[in-house]
Amino acid sequence: MNRTVIRGGLVITAADELHADVLVENGRVAALAAHGTDAAAGWSAEHEIDATGTYVIPGGVDVHTHMEMPFGGTQASDTFETGTRAAAWGGTTTIVDFAIQSKGGSLREGLDAWHAKADGRCAVDYAFHMIMSDVNAASLKEMDALVAEGVTSFKLFTAYPGVFLSDDGQILRAMQQAASNGGLVMTHAENGLAIDVLAEQALARGERDPRHHGEVRKALLEAEATHRVIKLAQVAGAPVYVVHVSAEEAVAELARARDQGLPVFGETCPQYLFLSTDNLAEPDFEGAKYVCSTPLRPREHQAALWRGLRTDDLQVVSTDHCPFCFKGQKELGRDDFSKIPNGMPGVENRMDLLHQAVVDGHITRRRWIEIACAAPARMFGLYPKKGTIAPGADADIVLYDPDAEQTLSAGTHHMNVDYSPYEGRRITGRVRTVLSRGVPVIDGGRYTGRAGQGMYVPRGTSQYIG
Repeated sequence: MNRTVIRGGLVITAADELHADVLVENGRVAALAAHGTDAAAGWSAEHEIDATGTYVIPGGVDVHTHMEMPFGGTQASDTFETGTRAAAWGGTTTIVDFAIQSKGGSLREGLDAWHAKADGRCAVDYAFHMIMSDVNAASLKEMDALVAEGVTSFKLFTAYPGVFLSDDGQILRAMQQAASNGGLVMTHAENGLAIDVLAEQALARGERDPRHHGEVRKALLEAEATHRVIKLAQVAGAPVYVVHVSAEEAVAELARARDQGLPVFGETCPQYLFLSTDNLAEPDFEGAKYVCSTPLRPREHQAALWRGLRTDDLQVVSTDHCPFCFKGQKELGRDDFSKIPNGMPGVENRMDLLHQAVVDGHITRRRWIEIACAAPARMFGLYPKKGTIAPGADADIVLYDPDAEQTLSAGTHHMNVDYSPYEGRRITGRVRTVLSRGVPVIDGGRYTGRAGQGMYVPRGTSQYIG
């Protein structure tokens, strides 16, 4: 029997803060007991970890990543191996990535292709959502089989005409199917047809710099699409989860629907909480580093996002990690903002940035764990296996030093990308040790994991709906 005891730390979950020791047995949490009690003192184990001065928190659950994703003639620069290793460095122990159905192909073919990319390569555990690019009678029927085997969420786009866009009828049909099989439809909510018109007009006027990427993807067009998918979900009698919410007006649509008691959910990402159009406007094409969709917004939108996280109108912070190197990839759009690959790195930075939000007074420590660990696990059928520290849970545990200081930089991060969107940012808090199912993958500033240590995790249906 393989036993580890973690002693002396402050255990923080979404529900509790306890000065407790943690017993890990065969990759799972076996028990918790208060420091100094007879129960804790009586535990014997092969391994003891001194957690004095640290928070003992659940491993992060990042439910929005794009490893090796093809986009605009290139592909995301992190592989499943490099991306999950970087996740581990940042205290994230589970990712949910997006398998993609090709136009004319089946959901199964897309899922099999992503399994082939990830199998035997991941440093931490992983699961999949399914992007539906081609909604038809066959793919609608396939949704049922995927839900039954643990792929329980499906992403549809109101953006990217000719690539991912589904029309309202297709989205409605997918939502109706999800209503019957227990799945959850996720939506990228921007009015892609209108955005393409504005982009074409901007380019015709000679407006080609990265900042125009944000200017044509207007906040009102995010709000309009958010409103529309909420109404389609209401007609279908289905829940809906809106990804990467960036605009105050879109948060207002979510809040209004939730005030009506509708099963409507939303996530935001660190880039919208910490960066802004000021970054997109950086000179000499530097703004290209910050091109993602939905785009960065003017700084005044950040207050609404933080408020939404405090009031639970936004439930999850994920990263939409989709890195493209500045040299050779972002540069594809040097003379045309519409050709800049859309995406930013972030899987390594999320837990640290959200701890900085605790330090800055935006959220509490327990809310940090809720939005980064517990809520994403509940939302996508992984809880309580993931997202908490409780008997029976996987021993995905992070020892986090809340007082350590660090400077974020491309020179020290582990993501396979040649820049950091947070270059030079000083933050307080740092991962010290990471266990994945009881096995150390980060230990005192050293990577001790290996490719293939991470396992594929089938998911249940969302625990926020029923």
